[in-house]
Amino acid sequence: MRRVTLFVNGTSKNGKVVAVYGTLSDLLSVASNKLGIKASSLYNGKGGLIDDIALIRDDDVLYVSEGDPYIDPQNELKPPQELQGSHTDWITLNIGGRLFTTTRSTLVSKEPDSMLARMFREKDVWGNKQDENGAYLIDRSPEYFEPILNYLRHGQLIINEGINIRGVLEEARFFGIEQLAEQLDMAVKSSQPADDHSPISRKEFVRFLLSTPTKSELRCQGLNFSGADLSRLDLRYINFKMANLSRCNLSHANLCCSNLERADLSGANLDGTNLQGVKMLCSNAEGASLKGCNFEDPSGLKANLEGANLKGVDMEGSQMTGINLRVATLKNAKLKNCNLRGATLAGTDLENCDLSGCDLQEANLRGSNVKGAIFEEMLTPLHMSQSVR
Repeated sequence: MRRVTLFVNGTSKNGKVVAVYGTLSDLLSVASNKLGIKASSLYNGKGGLIDDIALIRDDDVLYVSEGDPYIDPQNELKPPQELQGSHTDWITLNIGGRLFTTTRSTLVSKEPDSMLARMFREKDVWGNKQDENGAYLIDRSPEYFEPILNYLRHGQLIINEGINIRGVLEEARFFGIEQLAEQLDMAVKSSQPADDHSPISRKEFVRFLLSTPTKSELRCQGLNFSGADLSRLDLRYINFKMANLSRCNLSHANLCCSNLERADLSGANLDGTNLQGVKMLCSNAEGASLKGCNFEDPSGLKANLEGANLKGVDMEGSQMTGINLRVATLKNAKLKNCNLRGATLAGTDLENCDLSGCDLQEANLRGSNVKGAIFEEMLTPLHMSQSVR
């Protein structure tokens, strides 16, 4: 009877002495039971594969493998990455000469569709190169890679001071980490100084207002305030001529005597705004909301909206006594319950305009287009002499 000593492939510890009998399959079955692994092949001390039981001699030392190649037990202190992959999830990356140790699940789980995840999801699929210590070699910047690895660990983007966000962005794009790349792209854009065409924010404009003496004329001609929140600010007497105020929030602001001539107010919110004596000649306020606005100045100064584009605006409940809307376009506008006493609407396009409940006493509608206009529940009679079209 022959006997041999069995070790797990790559180790020289916790060996088992067993008797050799029967076939090679019988010996592999005994090895599986003794070592607690699924034995599939045997190697001698020189790494030779044993495929016939007749080759085994008495007192031989054999190494049992689960199918992986022979690993010299002398390299046990510095195991190659193949051995680590079969017994542990920990791997080491050599990024530009700097070592990073992490788990395979960290690289794979957070962004499963990234190139980094595809590189390490299955062992050796990409044929990744390794250094003499088994660390995977990747020729990228370690400074920019570190924030990416931390993001994959805990899901938070943290960039230490002194590290260029653009560099981290390029690394995220290289490794195909799309969600992180989107966050970094937004961070890069927000960190850039505003150019001449960037919209002015509320914070910037308030700083501008506070630094200007109250008696000085504030000139904002042609400036871009698109989408800005200027609600509840005191904007009296400011010159906004030809300014871009589209989609601005100007609700409950004070625009008394401001100049909005030829300004773009399309889609803006001016609900509850004070517009006494405002100048809005030829301005574009298409689709804007002006509900509950006050255009009426007790001193007699009249708001001037001559030639303005007010298509589809909502001016319900606004005080508009004496307002000048001559040749303005109010097609499909909502003017329900507005006070239009003494208003000038000569030549105004009021097609499909809702004027229900309006007070049009002494209003001038000569030459206006009232096709499809709604005049229900009028507070005062509308005389034919007021409209000839």
